[in-house]
Amino acid sequence: MTTSGKSVLILGYGEMGHAMQALLDDHHDLRIWDKFPPAGMKNIVLADAAPQADFVIFCLPVNPHREVAEMVASLLKPDCICISIAKGLNEAGQTAAQIFSGVFGAADIHYALLYGPMISEELRAGCYGFSQLVCSAQKICSRVQDLFSGSSLLIKPCDDVSGVSWSVILKNVYAMVFGMADELRLGDNMRGFLMTTSLSELDAIVGGMGGDAGSPYGLAGLGDLTATATSLSSHHHELGRRLARGETENISGEGVHTLQMVEQHDLFEWRSYPLFSLIKRLVAQPQSVERELLEFARRKLQ
Repeated sequence: MTTSGKSVLILGYGEMGHAMQALLDDHHDLRIWDKFPPAGMKNIVLADAAPQADFVIFCLPVNPHREVAEMVASLLKPDCICISIAKGLNEAGQTAAQIFSGVFGAADIHYALLYGPMISEELRAGCYGFSQLVCSAQKICSRVQDLFSGSSLLIKPCDDVSGVSWSVILKNVYAMVFGMADELRLGDNMRGFLMTTSLSELDAIVGGMGGDAGSPYGLAGLGDLTATATSLSSHHHELGRRLARGETENISGEGVHTLQMVEQHDLFEWRSYPLFSLIKRLVAQPQSVERELLEFARRKLQ
């Protein structure tokens, strides 16, 4: 730890927990907690580590965010900052930002969200990552930037909480159709068509959810969609490939769950967005993926 190092508590030791460790280990004092620690990991006691933390990074899916946030809220010191990198919805259809606002806003604890192209394998290999940073108060943005100073994660502050949150969540839905097209070898031209169509729908949906116009064209939208839709290590790209092969077992992920939550909680009028509706149908019934994709493209361009 350097003399300027901070005490950082990482919650969750999956792929992104490992990535955060790789980014911060050289400059800060890290503590790592996992509800189900992997073999060989010496777990810390949350009640002991939380009160010492300058930063708490939630490397967890969104579903346990509220439970864990409520566990640590009363333990944290007043100037602690909680950070989420989760890109999904919980069972109530809430974003990480909404959960943090409810739990930490009431406790007067500052929080931030980091969203953008941050593929964990690349971060662990020392490659650069890029993220938009949204904070509960402007004054804490510089502290989060300082935390990652000297690491390979480059950060751009932003104040569009709704736009950034919904862009990064919904891009996982659209990323699956790129995997479908790639598995069917429909070509780079099809990828270009899908990208413009995806962004057009994203911009309309995100605007309706309270985001700024053009928000999906930032790092959390276009940037993360490009990485997720084209990377061979992307879970959602692989889901699309599997669906194009007619595989339906164990099709799960943030994008699939988002489709379910959007319908269950009527979060927006998803039937008004043809590509979103097509992806939803193909995830449920992937028997005629190529025919459906090509028919969609023809209708879209008529």
